Amino acid sequence: MNISREEVEHVASLSRLNLSEEELVRMTGQLDTILSYVAKLDELDTRGVAPTTHAFSNQNAFREDEVQESLPRDEALANGPKQNGEAFVVPKII
Repeated sequence: MNISREEVEHVASLSRLNLSEEELVRMTGQLDTILSYVAKLDELDTRGVAPTTHAFSNQNAFREDEVQESLPRDEALANGPKQNGEAFVVPKII
């Protein structure tokens, strides 16, 4: 599969890229190599292969939603630099 220079210039224009002459030549070759590889993948027979979205088939890994005891307020406030016994104390920002 050959990609033309005009197609590369068009894609660069859509991407708002200003490519130099050297970059255009290099990008044309690289895109041609990529598209040739993708075209080669099309030759594979994948009729018996199920579509996959992940390498591993994971089921729901979440735990059951159960009501549990909350963290006591004293423990929750213990690591804060300043607290008033009910909440953290922070500087007022206007």
